[in-house]
Amino acid sequence: MGYGAIDQTKALADHLRGLRVERGLTLQDLALASGVSRATLSRIENGEVSPTAETVGRLAAAFALPISQLLAPMEPGFPALIRHAEQSVWHDPQHGYARRILSPPSGHLKLEMIECAIEPHQRIAYDRPAVPDHEHHLLLLSGALSLTVDGARHDLLPGDCLRYRLRGASCFETGDQPARYIIALV
Repeated sequence: MGYGAIDQTKALADHLRGLRVERGLTLQDLALASGVSRATLSRIENGEVSPTAETVGRLAAAFALPISQLLAPMEPGFPALIRHAEQSVWHDPQHGYARRILSPPSGHLKLEMIECAIEPHQRIAYDRPAVPDHEHHLLLLSGALSLTVDGARHDLLPGDCLRYRLRGASCFETGDQPARYIIALV
C-alpha cells in the first residue's frame, strides 16, 4: 500500500469514527444499523483495513449520507477548478473497483459527478441506498455493465445512459470486459 493510500485510509477511518461518535453511536449500534460486524468496523476505524465498496455502501446507508459525503474527508474544500491530478480516487482492490470524485461534494451545490471503473468478472451489490430516492444518471463510457436497480436489470453498452431514482437494492456486474462510467448524482 502506497503512502497516499495509507493517508486516505487514515482520513476515512478518522472521519467514520467522528461520524459515529458525533451521532452518539457505539460500534455495536453501528454494526446493527449497517450489517457490518463490530470487529470489521473496529479494524476500519483503526485504519487497519480499507472498507470494500459494499461496506462503504452499508455505512453510508446507516449514516443516511451519500457515499461521496461519507468519503468526503479525502476531498479538498470547494475550489471552482479541480485538476485531474487533484481529484481523489478511492480503490476497492477486492472488487477491482476505483471511484474518482470528479466534483467533490459541497453543501452549496446539488450535482456531484463521479467516474468509476470496475474490472472484468466483478459483482458489487448494495442492499439499500445510502439516501433513498437519490437521483442518478449513469453514462457508460466503455465496456459493458449490467446494472440492476430495484429488481429491474439494465444491460448497458458504451454511450448508453440510465436515469433512475435509487429506492432499493442495486447491483453492478461486469462480464468479460471492464466497465468505465460516469455517474451524476442530484
